[in-house]
Formats: sequence, C-alpha cells, structure tokens
Amino acid sequence: MRSIWNGAISFGLVSIPIKLVNATESHAVSFRQIHTEDGGRIRYRKVCELEDREVTQAEIGKAYEDADGSMVPITDEDLSHLPIPTARTIEIVAFVPEERIDPLQMGAAYYLAASGAPAAKPYTLLREALKRSNRVAIAKFALRGRERLGMLRVVGDAIAMHGLLWPDEVRAPEGVAPDAGVTVRDQELDLADALMDTLGEIDLADLHDEYREALEEVIAAKSAGETPPEAREEAAPGKVLDLMAALESSVRAARESRGGEEDAPAEEAEVRSLRERGTPSRQTPKETGGKKSTSAATKKTAAKKTAGRTAAGKTAGKKAGEKAAAKEPAKKTAGRGTATKSTAKSATAKGAATTNTATRSAAAKSTAKSTAKKAPSRKRSA
Repeated sequence: MRSIWNGAISFGLVSIPIKLVNATESHAVSFRQIHTEDGGRIRYRKVCELEDREVTQAEIGKAYEDADGSMVPITDEDLSHLPIPTARTIEIVAFVPEERIDPLQMGAAYYLAASGAPAAKPYTLLREALKRSNRVAIAKFALRGRERLGMLRVVGDAIAMHGLLWPDEVRAPEGVAPDAGVTVRDQELDLADALMDTLGEIDLADLHDEYREALEEVIAAKSAGETPPEAREEAAPGKVLDLMAALESSVRAARESRGGEEDAPAEEAEVRSLRERGTPSRQTPKETGGKKSTSAATKKTAAKKTAGRTAAGKTAGKKAGEKAAAKEPAKKTAGRGTATKSTAKSATAKGAATTNTATRSAAAKSTAKSTAKKAPSRKRSA
C-alpha cells in the first residue's frame, strides 16, 4: 500500500516514525462524461476568466473569497509561517474510553505503519499500552493544509487512526425527531423485539454491493454487444395503515426467509363478549294487565292432574277391598288353613293398597295447598 503522508507519532517524549496509509478503498464504478452525439469525451479545462485562456497547474495558486467577492491571495510561504505544531506530527493529547467517541464524528480511516526498524519498538509499546488500557488515543495532526482531530486504536497487530470531526462540526438533531405525543404500545414493542430476534445476527463479510454487481453485468453485456440483463422488479412498498399488522407480517416473512427455524406463533384464542348483567334473556315476556302468568297456569293445571290421580287411586282401592270381602266367605269353606292363607294375603294386599292410596292422597293435598297459596301471590305481583 502506498503511503500518503510521512511523519511521527508524538507519545510524550517518545517519537515513533510512521507512514500514513489509506485503510479503506472504494469499489464504486465511475463514469466519464461524453458527448451523446459522437461519444467524444467531455473534459474540464481551467480557464482564467480575465484573460479567457486555459492556464497550467504551475500558474494556479490559492485565494480566499471575501464576503464582497474579492479574492485574498494566500501563498505557500504564508502557510508555512502558521504556528501549527502538528505539521508533521501526530500529537497524542489524551487517552479516553472508546465509548466517549460519538460515531458521528468519525471520518476517513488510516493505518499507521512503522517507518523503519527503529520505529518497531516504540510502535509495539504504544500498541500494547492501548490494548491493556482498553482505551483509545486522541491526537491532533495536519493533513492537506489543515489541522485535524484523530482517534488511534488497535486493529489486529496494527494501529489505525480515524479522522474525527471537531465537536462544533457535528450538528445537533434539532427538528429531526417526530413531534412529541406519539405513544408506542407494549404489544408493538414485543413484536419489534420478536422481529429483531428473528432477523438475528449476520456476518458482515457476507454482505456485498448488489447494485455494483448488477452494474458490472450491464457493462460486460454492452461491451460484448449483447442485450443487458433486465433487472428484477421490486414490489412497491405499500402504505402502512396498521403498524401491528405490518410488524406481524414482517416477523412472519423473516421466519420464512430463515427457513422456519423458529416455531410458529400459537394461534390466538377467540374472545367472545359476555352478556351484560341486567340484559333480559330471550324468553317469552310476561303478560301484563292483571292476567296470570304462564308459569302460574301451568302449575294450576299440574295440581288438577294430581288431584284427579288421587281420586282415581281412592276409587281403585275401595273396589279392591270390596272384591276381597266378597271372596272371603267362599274361601273359609275350603278349610281353615287355606282361609288363613287367603285372609293373610288379602289383608296384606289391602294394607298395601291403603298405604299407597294414603301416601298419594297426602302428596296431592300438599301440592294443591302449595299451588293455592302461590297462585294469589303471583296474581298480585303481576
């Protein structure tokens, strides 16, 4: 790698000769301007406005344009007398935790290479000191005619320097954030967390510039006289109407793209609203105007049926008793033993019939009384 600047690192009383090397490179495809009619190159020439002629690089100097438009010439001799102690030195001024540096301040990155064998020992000393302290060095240096701020840190076995903007060169984010009053629900945050977890981590080495690759394919096809490949059409992003729906769709799409590694979310249970208290159920409304209710009429009918069954039971019991009495004299003439057995059976049957009849009669009377008591009260309540 070709060095772009030579100097030394000033570490207290220790001086470390170094070379400044670009740590990054651009792979962007560059274009030239041409005349579309004949393909001729379009070039920019440096022309003096007063003489209206092209001038060479040796004839070009520096000047500061004043507010009124007048030019103030500045020569290299004027610049050489400026009190800049960092003209050829990277002067370390402090050591701070890396978290203190705002990423907004970071600019171009450089590698600091040891210049010659004498620089190996102090270079290694500074690198190991930065490692053990877990801090970065803040330094001042001059490059391309101006003093700059830099941050030195360890990258592998080398020392790298990031150019930093001066604190007053970083703008405050005024008017950038949305207006106050926006509320984010916990459910939305949970879905955002789920989306972040689903996307997970990625190896930055796997990322590449798809636009540049597609552009190179177009250039190669044009150079070979072939038809350039057509770019795939991206689906136009729809207007987000429901943030929750958009988050849920994003989580679902992310899980599908990851091959379904995560389990699908459980289906949500269906929630139905309960009938509020005091709401009448779907039943036949009670009649008004002094008429008996349907339930009262039903109970009265049941009481009548019970009374009828009781009367029928009494009649059947009486007839059974009369038949048993008529057969009893005939059975006595057949013999005392037979009469005794017949009399016992008849008495047992008569007792059972009488007990059953009495029980049914008592139940019928109780039901009739209860119905008679309840019917007037329901009538009054109606």
